[in-house]
Amino acid sequence: MDTEARILSVQTGRAFDADWAGRMKRTAIDKTPVEGGAHAGPLGLDGDEQADTENHGGRDKAVYAYAREDLDLWESRLGRPLPNGSFGENLTTAGLDLLAGVVGERWRVGPVLLEVALPRTPCGVFQGWLQERQWVRRFTEEGRTGLYMRVLEPGHIAPGDTVTIEHRPDHGLTVLAGFRASRAGDLDTLRRLAALPGVSEAWGVQAERAATRV
Repeated sequence: MDTEARILSVQTGRAFDADWAGRMKRTAIDKTPVEGGAHAGPLGLDGDEQADTENHGGRDKAVYAYAREDLDLWESRLGRPLPNGSFGENLTTAGLDLLAGVVGERWRVGPVLLEVALPRTPCGVFQGWLQERQWVRRFTEEGRTGLYMRVLEPGHIAPGDTVTIEHRPDHGLTVLAGFRASRAGDLDTLRRLAALPGVSEAWGVQAERAATRV
């Protein structure tokens, strides 16, 4: 097993038309490796694109990271190869437990400073891309969502770059806890997340939705 936290590969992709890609019939989920890496700025990686800008991209979802270890687990369960980038991730990591990623945690990757912001919420486009029945339900139940991240300090990210966790907030609220709280309507947890300084407004939206269901 990998012990050094690092970036295994960097992926970008352009939007393309697809009949299975939800109401828009267009998606940029097909991310392919960039051998030399890419520049990361506040709105994402150079050369990367989002088709559905209402639900993807922006400062809180500038970069999407997924662990190679979690891809390996899904390979064994699905019985098929899942190369780096298969889940539409920009960064495939090794040696990091993304399930333990705390909201507001900061990673140093070369010159780049990333901040953990949000979980990935699976959708029909993701399911259509993988062509796996009940994929949204399975992915949700498993909770291995990967991490959407902000880019606080821009720079170039390349395969092989080491990842150092420079800051981990002591509130202990992980992205996984927030994801499960949003699924379960756990208003207390969502309100705690929404009250944290500097977090994504999406946590407040989730709390408001949960409040309407109480």
